[in-house]
Amino acid sequence: MFLGTHFPKLDDKGRLFLPAKFRDELSEGLVITRGQERSLSVWPEAEFVQLTEQLKQAPITNKGARDYLRMLFAGASNEVPDKQGRVTIPPMLRDYAGLDRDCVVIGAMNRVEIWNTESWNRYSEEQEQAFADLSEEVLPGIF
Repeated sequence: MFLGTHFPKLDDKGRLFLPAKFRDELSEGLVITRGQERSLSVWPEAEFVQLTEQLKQAPITNKGARDYLRMLFAGASNEVPDKQGRVTIPPMLRDYAGLDRDCVVIGAMNRVEIWNTESWNRYSEEQEQAFADLSEEVLPGIF
């Protein structure tokens, strides 16, 4: 499980130090994809394989499913972190997420998200009240 908020920096070669807490689970390989709200999703390879198996059930006759699958897989990149825990983020994905030097890396349960710092701050601020309001709707009876 991935938790927390971290603030690594991209180096000049487009590499990002993965937070130390995340390295073991991602050390064997990972998949970086486009995420929602112009973020990137980083999946442990095994978790991405499970996701792929579930997505195979989506009907290709459904335009929304086709569009989603195209965007997800066309923007996906298999990567293996180096011995220092750095992972290269391909230029296309850096451009998609608007990543420059400063980034925010968040744990999102079974995946990691990488955000442009300004985008994350704006999103987080906008969602604060919605987060409080949604707990009753999304998780009825749990809290």
